[in-house]
Amino acid sequence: MKILVTGISGRIGANLAKALIDEGHQVRGLVWEKDLRLEKFEGLPVELVEGSLVNPADVNKAVDGVEAICHLGAAFQGGGPFSNEDYFEINVRGTFNMLEAARENADNLKHLLFASTDATYEKYLPGGLFEPIREDKMPQKPGGWYALSKVLGEEMCRGYYRSYQLPISIFRFAFVVAGDELLNFPQFRLDHWQNAYADKTTGAAAETRRQLLEFGNAGERLLIARDENGRSYKKHIADVRDILLGFLSALGKPEASGETFQLAGPKPFTWEETVPYLAQKLGVDYVDVRLAENTPTYYEFDLTKGARLIGYRPQFDIFKMIDSAIAFRQGAASDVIPTQMTSA
Repeated sequence: MKILVTGISGRIGANLAKALIDEGHQVRGLVWEKDLRLEKFEGLPVELVEGSLVNPADVNKAVDGVEAICHLGAAFQGGGPFSNEDYFEINVRGTFNMLEAARENADNLKHLLFASTDATYEKYLPGGLFEPIREDKMPQKPGGWYALSKVLGEEMCRGYYRSYQLPISIFRFAFVVAGDELLNFPQFRLDHWQNAYADKTTGAAAETRRQLLEFGNAGERLLIARDENGRSYKKHIADVRDILLGFLSALGKPEASGETFQLAGPKPFTWEETVPYLAQKLGVDYVDVRLAENTPTYYEFDLTKGARLIGYRPQFDIFKMIDSAIAFRQGAASDVIPTQMTSA
């Protein structure tokens, strides 16, 4: 299949291009003229087309003759800096241009896969989330223009599916890591929390600040984060390889058309199970602290819809991610092209 990948020079796009080529597909990439990081494609048979999502002519040229589109190109929090206007022009107008080009190419098009984000959910609540997040149950409450632009993109995709019967699927990515990025995750580190509480001088938060400062120079020390009741923080993220698996699982399947899927690792993790394991692997110490007056991280995703409709069964739990990250840092060969960590 001939497949267009937008945002191909980005952290997920480059890895997706490689995975598609490994599966025997022909890949064309739309490369933004302001992000010409092309060295990662050396030796890969990729057709690169330079252009911008905000220019309809560039988009039409990129879409011409392809059978599938993986639309990852976007302005996002980890790049930029981007203005609100940038988010609108690149993410909203750019997606409109892509959908219009896909509609004009409808005779050839077998599938369009749109990359969205779990940032469209309100995941961080004072008591945490006690029920797993389901794509068809959890309301979207975007905060900030990045998340808002993705909600608008999703709505356009659903509209083109209904109005023009375009075979469109939507993926909401969890927080994604690649290479050795997980080893630097700030919320595992004591110094991150020392900085977070640096200006807390009243109430229970002041006592947490005092306790954190008692540990002195944090160095490489880690921290098990707990809420005020002693419950360990919980989070659900994804190895980049499990994001790629979502695309490969859905590509070309009629069951995926018109559907939205959450992509994440096989299960969530807690700080109390993860931090001791990571500390042992890194050869560092850790502490255990209740973080007063702080909205906890406590959520997970329900992935049963993806398993049922497209056979999506991610492979990399937190321990495999850590082992893989350690091996990568030690110079072991990897099938992943690493770039900068992004958050959602």
